[in-house]
Amino acid sequence: MSTPRSRLRPRDTVRVAFSGLRARPLRAVLSALGIAVGIAAMVAVVGISASSREQVNQQLDALGTNLLTVAPSQSFVSTAQLPAASVDMVARLDDVESVSAVGIVPDAAVYRSDEIDPNQTNAIAVSAARTDLLDTVSATVASGRWLDDVLSAFPVVVLGSDTAELLGISRTEGDVQVWLGGEWFTVAGVLDPVPLAPELDTSALIGWPAAESLLGFDGAPTTVYQRVAEGAIDEVRTLLPATVDPAAPEEVAVSRPSDALAAQAATDETLTTLLLALGGVALLVGGIGVANTMVIAVLERRSEVGLRRALGATRAHIRRQFLGESVLLAALGGGGGALLGGAATAAFASSRDWPFALPVWVLAGAAGATIVVGALAGAYPAARAARMPPTAALSAV
Repeated sequence: MSTPRSRLRPRDTVRVAFSGLRARPLRAVLSALGIAVGIAAMVAVVGISASSREQVNQQLDALGTNLLTVAPSQSFVSTAQLPAASVDMVARLDDVESVSAVGIVPDAAVYRSDEIDPNQTNAIAVSAARTDLLDTVSATVASGRWLDDVLSAFPVVVLGSDTAELLGISRTEGDVQVWLGGEWFTVAGVLDPVPLAPELDTSALIGWPAAESLLGFDGAPTTVYQRVAEGAIDEVRTLLPATVDPAAPEEVAVSRPSDALAAQAATDETLTTLLLALGGVALLVGGIGVANTMVIAVLERRSEVGLRRALGATRAHIRRQFLGESVLLAALGGGGGALLGGAATAAFASSRDWPFALPVWVLAGAAGATIVVGALAGAYPAARAARMPPTAALSAV
């Protein structure tokens, strides 16, 4: 009667691999930790980058990508000026949905009181603003109110978010005043940050009529903002220089603020690639740690290998046992690292008020990477254990 052939089913392989790891729990945890650090770094980097991109996309969806700005181009010789009729000329274009403007008031500065040194301006620009500015640039008021047709004729000012912070103004209730252009102006409101027009964050905005009557403003806009029909952005962008200043279109600069946000997202992707490579290095170091652990395990368990071979285990069984331990060790580290990386992404996104975004392919890639690393790290130790003669292994007992 022939002896039944020894068999090692997949579930037996997993059970034996678990037994091998449980025998040395501290070593297994420390080895898995190296894999966990690498996977956590990779998952967190990709997750944070994806959350950042999602935030930018949501911003662009909410603010729109059809805002164009027109400003005088800067040269080494002089600074060009936009004509006073720029707003009216732009409004005549068929595909322009709305238009507004601000104009910097030269030689005007704003201070918290009239006792402050005139040289300490904090780089705050005093600008005349049209009443339809907020709707055009998608700005909102954090506190107080915006300028209307009545307030625009009086010494009333609305502060940008950074300006309010620099002047130490946190409320608009009551009679809050600032010293502006040699006059006392009442603070009517404070704006939220304006992503598509960040220059407004460091501005003190007063009504167009008040700027002309109180501060000698000449009415020439510094920046013209216009909302354009989505399908006509490139066409209008081409027409704007000649429309604003037919005599010198080369002195007019046209930009699209949403391009800056898109460029920021592209920069984040480049940084993500670099950090992802660093995470890969950490994963490689973790794989080397697993390989080292498995080599030591083979040397320490020679008697176990010899006994199993004497009882009928084949070389393939021994190879699968140690390879299974290596893959299982890497998988445990990878699972823990994925959870840690996801938690880090969620915490960072929450701290920045970003939406949480973790692509599914990242988790799938993390699982695949741990299996590959575990298999590569365990290949040599498993082969070495399988080649060990039973008699030599048992002699080590």
